[in-house]
Amino acid sequence: MMDLNRRKAGEIAAAVNAGTLSALAVAEETLKRLEAYDAVQPQIWISRASPEAFLAAARTVDARVAAGENLPLAGVPFAVKDNIDAAGLETTAACPAFAYAPEADATVVARLRAAGAILVGKTNLDQFATGLVGTRSPYGIPRNAYNQAYVSGGSSSGSSIAVAAGLVPFALGTDTAGSGRVPAAFNHLVGFKPTKGRWSTKGLVPACRTIDCITVFTDDTADARLVDTVIAGFDVADPYSKPLADRPLAPRVIGVPRRDQRQFFGDAQSEYFYDQALATLAQSATIVEIDYAPLQEAALLLYGGPWVAERTAAIESLLRNDPEAIDPVVREVVEPGLEIGAVELFNGIYRMAALKRHADLLWNEVDMLVFPTTGTTYRVRELAAAPVALNSNLGAYTNFVNLLDMAALAVPVGVRENGTGFGITLIGPADTDRALLDAADAFASARAPVPLPPLDLEGRMETVKLAVVGAHLKDMPLHWQLTSRNATFIGAFETAPSYRLYALANSTPPKPALVFEEGGTSLPVEVYELGAAEFGSFVAEVPAPLAIGTVTLADGTSVKGFVSEPRATIGASDITALGGWRNYIASLA
Repeated sequence: MMDLNRRKAGEIAAAVNAGTLSALAVAEETLKRLEAYDAVQPQIWISRASPEAFLAAARTVDARVAAGENLPLAGVPFAVKDNIDAAGLETTAACPAFAYAPEADATVVARLRAAGAILVGKTNLDQFATGLVGTRSPYGIPRNAYNQAYVSGGSSSGSSIAVAAGLVPFALGTDTAGSGRVPAAFNHLVGFKPTKGRWSTKGLVPACRTIDCITVFTDDTADARLVDTVIAGFDVADPYSKPLADRPLAPRVIGVPRRDQRQFFGDAQSEYFYDQALATLAQSATIVEIDYAPLQEAALLLYGGPWVAERTAAIESLLRNDPEAIDPVVREVVEPGLEIGAVELFNGIYRMAALKRHADLLWNEVDMLVFPTTGTTYRVRELAAAPVALNSNLGAYTNFVNLLDMAALAVPVGVRENGTGFGITLIGPADTDRALLDAADAFASARAPVPLPPLDLEGRMETVKLAVVGAHLKDMPLHWQLTSRNATFIGAFETAPSYRLYALANSTPPKPALVFEEGGTSLPVEVYELGAAEFGSFVAEVPAPLAIGTVTLADGTSVKGFVSEPRATIGASDITALGGWRNYIASLA
């Protein structure tokens, strides 16, 4: 039997259709995984099908296959965000006072079940899909699958974790401002956001009805294609559905934000991963910097303009009659919509039309846009301290996409040192959905695969990597300050070719000063890893004029390391030419 711990939808369906695996066996294994992960993060679910109903659905799929049906998703377990209707389970949108029992499946759920997929349950979300963080729910906070100190991303938080934890091969989310892309980036997933109207939104609790999209999280593009094949298509019952179209896209010219407009919010690792991704793309395409300001202006209208009133319209009755039932941060976001008038709305519509015209003309200059999915990530406790401002940072590259009627595909690129993911988003004109999947495949084939870190099942210890260059090196006088803190040796490296090394004057024991300087050279360092608390106590003992800052290594990555105040070079000897501290100490002997 195949390994079901990290399974793909296409593989399961092929095996069930071929008779080498039963849907019932898949369901039984899924129940075991669900039970095991419930001990880690039960809060990713709002409701689940009973084991009896789940197994019965699997037996039905096996019977259909035995009768001769070939089902595209035979026996594949899946989950849906709990703002999407699924008959037999309540829809809550993460608000108990709003809950109702739907009479029928949403169109997308009905199509998946008809194709042989088996619904596991409904996943947690930022209430009423308002947020990019995953922390705004009375049902608990789903946390990043690879580091539980960090946010999962939202609003499709539970759906992303269900896939990242290997509980289901795919899960449906939604996306208005980036909710189907941000969680994908943070959890090393593919987040497929179709063109507006490609997938029916009948049976979706609206956030902004005119721009809402249902999305899917998968481990790879093959499963995203498979789900799109099943779901995509016109739905007469959805007034925003449109006939299916597939527009070609050959990404020979790729637009990226101007360097002075890129926002990484101090996250050097994200900036490094983005530059590396662009270097890969530049092997087969021309990279062109564009003015991001018009797209950013469109993005700001989503929460800073009259589109707030569309969110308000979706929950107006609850907001007026039972405002305390709404999460305080969500209420803070939607309440201003009650005061937005028609004049402000139409002025917003006119401005958005002008910005969309600019965006449409942009496609005459570039074939595809490639942006960071997010510039950084945050800890759960950081979001609690600044829930609106930090949420806005996460939407810096996502909010404009649906407003300007674009297709988008978030793909994983790199693993931060804390285990969380960084990703890029491929963005194209409406109806280039399948072409974006092809572009993602070409990108993946041009670079070495990035191994996934282990899942965080118990709460990951936070650590810091520290580069030492002198008296803290192994066998040097101050090395004990690392060993006494149980520091782990990571390896010997070299800095980027931008540093000079000085021997401090009148220092006991002898210590160097590492100074960043254009025209410098690469110097040897040793990198150690310490727990965050141990790192803090170490920093407290660093004497002036030395300090701890950020040191760039030869491969472009950054770690913490010894730097110095400008006064450190007064009376110091430039020993750069000796090629490192060990050589300098040897020269003294």
